[in-house]
Amino acid sequence: MFTGIVQGTATLVEVVEKEAFRTHVVALPEELREGLTLGASVAHNGVCLTVTAIDGERISFDLMRETLRLTNLGGLAVGESVNIERAARFGDEIGGHAMSGHVICMAELAAIEEAPNNRRLWFRLPEAYGRFLFDKGYIGVDGISLTIGEVRQAEDGPSFCVNLIPETLARTTLGQRREGDPVNIEIDPQTQAIVESVERLLDARLPRDA
Repeated sequence: MFTGIVQGTATLVEVVEKEAFRTHVVALPEELREGLTLGASVAHNGVCLTVTAIDGERISFDLMRETLRLTNLGGLAVGESVNIERAARFGDEIGGHAMSGHVICMAELAAIEEAPNNRRLWFRLPEAYGRFLFDKGYIGVDGISLTIGEVRQAEDGPSFCVNLIPETLARTTLGQRREGDPVNIEIDPQTQAIVESVERLLDARLPRDA
């Protein structure tokens, strides 16, 4: 489990390409390597990955076909950075919201609105996931626990905005995102469970055509 509180960023220093498979090697800062072991879970842009090799600061992770299809990790190149969060431990403060590290889709950064000391980002989601968006609800964007500011429905699909303070912009990769960039999205698990449960209940109660 993760909390959506990004602990830092790490630079991708090597990519090993294979058929429908990738190995990422990142330079993990010392403070994020403390107690790290093979098999540990580490979130990269909100994607739960497993440590497969440790060589000093160089930490390796394998990306399978489904990860490459569903997330923005497959488009990364050497020199780019990812948001990093170590798996939560019992007793840790849950400063964001409970996250699984299972990305449901990608969203496009559709617009950036600048204001003094903060920034508003608008993201466009695939139509199928718009039903999980609610004003003031939780959402995971590239592994960051954020509160949805506003939801809009338009012909080109549903969109939502988040408001970012300077600390979030400085600590995460969102400060470098530009319009058109893809981000990883994890829907709040509780919201998803409630929406899907209500949908099943309503579907069961609707009269069937004779």
